Amino acid sequence: MEAFKRSSNDPEENDLIQLLLKRQAELNALLEVTLAINKNSAASVLFEMLEVVLKVNLNVGKMRLVIKDEHQFSCVSRFGGTYENAKILQQICKELEVTKTIISLSNHPDAMLSEYDFFVPVRHKRNTLAFVLIGDFHTKPELVSHELNFIQTLINIIIVALENKKLFKERVHRERYQRDMELASEVQSMLVPLQLPKSDRFEIAATYLPHENIGGDYFDFIRLNEHEFIWCIADVSGKGISAALLMANLQASLRAWASVESSMEKVVTKLNEIVTYNTNGERFITLFLGRYNELTREMQFVNAGHNSPILISSEGFRFLQEGTTLLGSFDTLPFVNTGQLILPENSLIFNYTDGLIESPDEDVFISEEELVHYLQLHRHSPVEIINKSILSDIQSSRKARMSSDDITLLTIKIL
Repeated sequence: MEAFKRSSNDPEENDLIQLLLKRQAELNALLEVTLAINKNSAASVLFEMLEVVLKVNLNVGKMRLVIKDEHQFSCVSRFGGTYENAKILQQICKELEVTKTIISLSNHPDAMLSEYDFFVPVRHKRNTLAFVLIGDFHTKPELVSHELNFIQTLINIIIVALENKKLFKERVHRERYQRDMELASEVQSMLVPLQLPKSDRFEIAATYLPHENIGGDYFDFIRLNEHEFIWCIADVSGKGISAALLMANLQASLRAWASVESSMEKVVTKLNEIVTYNTNGERFITLFLGRYNELTREMQFVNAGHNSPILISSEGFRFLQEGTTLLGSFDTLPFVNTGQLILPENSLIFNYTDGLIESPDEDVFISEEELVHYLQLHRHSPVEIINKSILSDIQSSRKARMSSDDITLLTIKIL
């Protein structure tokens, strides 16, 4: 370095010294940017460093750095000259996006582009990730090619670093989401009954098909005493661990209140209070709650905004609609009606969630009347066969995968 500082009367030696100093400054700039990247500095910091290098080290008087985000270009750093409006900038982007190499703009037919000296692209495979427009560029002709390549390298380092940071965030988000799904699945696996009871007075079977790892469907069967039992089927809005925890809270609350309260209206009212308190009105639950006495054959039920279960018997069919609105929407339920029935022998109660008859991602939708038709065809089969047959009938008649939403079937046959 001391040798560089000594004056010399040889012009070629002075030029060499200046060139070496310039190269050293460029290497220092690359080192500083790399260190900033390793420290995970914000994008704004990297852009400020780029502006300093262009202004101080390379004598650039005007610059526009444009980055492509998804399918849209945006100017993230600029200095010098009169700033173009967004519409003009988008026109520039469309025109220059296909340009693969550094080009001179001084004689460009577009009047606005001709105000710049050079276009410097940053590409990956066949895509343009970013580009920079350089204007008022004062450097020696023999250094132009080198310095444009240096600018391209510097911007490339910054863009790649930003892309890597973006990909890292996306990966972390995916991993968190996956872990969230795993935890939710573990929670839900503890909620769904592993075995349903067998009796000479009734048959019961459940089919649960969650979408992906975890869904918002829930069902339960609770034996109250020697002669009575309660069952429910529900659909919680949302997915993931928060929905699973809400289901867990619903199960605990239902089991607690059903064991001490005989009034269906009071049980559902209390469940609504608990759901509303826990969710602040941000989530809701549709629920059907049924209660059956094996001695009197009396059934009571409340439908809280859920798909109406279908009762098939020798007397025909009926949709079990009486009840109230969905849980969690109102601090106080506006009304609660309790349905009451005496069930004849061989009555079939088919409970299901909306994933069975409609799909957000597929053209699958059947009416409740069509579902009644399928149930009447299979009503004399064992309940496990009924569930499988209903799924098969819908899939074959609609050519549907039925894999874009949770599906839960809970079928009870009163003997």
